[in-house]
Amino acid sequence: MIKKFLIIAIASILGASASAQKRGYQLTINDENNAADVLTKAKLDTAFNHVYPKFAMADGYHTKRKAELFFANSETESIKAKAGEISVNSNWVKGKSQAKIDKELFKALAKNWSSYSVDKKKGYTLTFVSKYPTLDPKLKKKLIATYFEVYPTLVKTFNNKSTNDVLFVIDTAYKAVAEASGNRILFSAYYMETHPTDIDVVTHETMHIVQGYGYSAGPVWLTEGIADYVRYKYGVDNVGSKWSLPAYNEKQSYKNSYRITARFFAWLEQNVKPGLIATLDQQLRAHQYSEQSWKNLTGKTVDELWSDYAKEPQKVTLSYSSKK
Repeated sequence: MIKKFLIIAIASILGASASAQKRGYQLTINDENNAADVLTKAKLDTAFNHVYPKFAMADGYHTKRKAELFFANSETESIKAKAGEISVNSNWVKGKSQAKIDKELFKALAKNWSSYSVDKKKGYTLTFVSKYPTLDPKLKKKLIATYFEVYPTLVKTFNNKSTNDVLFVIDTAYKAVAEASGNRILFSAYYMETHPTDIDVVTHETMHIVQGYGYSAGPVWLTEGIADYVRYKYGVDNVGSKWSLPAYNEKQSYKNSYRITARFFAWLEQNVKPGLIATLDQQLRAHQYSEQSWKNLTGKTVDELWSDYAKEPQKVTLSYSSKK
């Protein structure tokens, strides 16, 4: 029985290592003094494979994908860890279940964050990680509330196959505004500190999760234009952030993306074809979009539609969400 268990453990360490390397994560176990047996190493390697990729994703921007594990029985009672480095008491591992080791490794890694929380509501989950020690608790509360107010509506309206488990990361190393990848949204700590009223960044970025177009589904201007149109239509407090769609001028193009494209879309919805943007969104997700889509759906090319818009850009009624 023991021999059989050891064979399973060895198979597990080889399989876990292959899986981690395939995803770009790699663990090197340093044990010059032979402090641990094969089973202990197998359990630790499996724990790395289970926990570290999720930690790296939640840890934010450019977290180390390779890690070294050392046995340091005199330095820790169980496990100490940070990005790229793990210290373990080999005696603590003995007799522990895989679930217990996984939990302890995650607990050790999570100590590198300023805060970590998980909120659940009506079938939706939001994991919130902050690497910013002075993040305003009121801002955090507003970002979480915006997610639960907006995201379920976007899922039901545009793509009911979207994930119901989303991760927010407030990252000090990320220098842009925000970005969505998979089910994770990175927020710039600096931007959120200097723009604390801009909570509808959540609306724009969660729409990117809902879009889920994958690669080469359509032009960037269309993707970003849809996300900002959705922010305009479904945002919870655009007034509070002083966010609005800019007035038309002759230097603009529908390819300018973001708010300029979003205003064009608002005009199209009111003057050409209600539901057009949702249909384009569906085509993009199914990789069925082409420039011909505009002609098929409206009878005109996108350039012809823009020309019509340019003639009567004022022919659109705009209203903005407000918490007041």
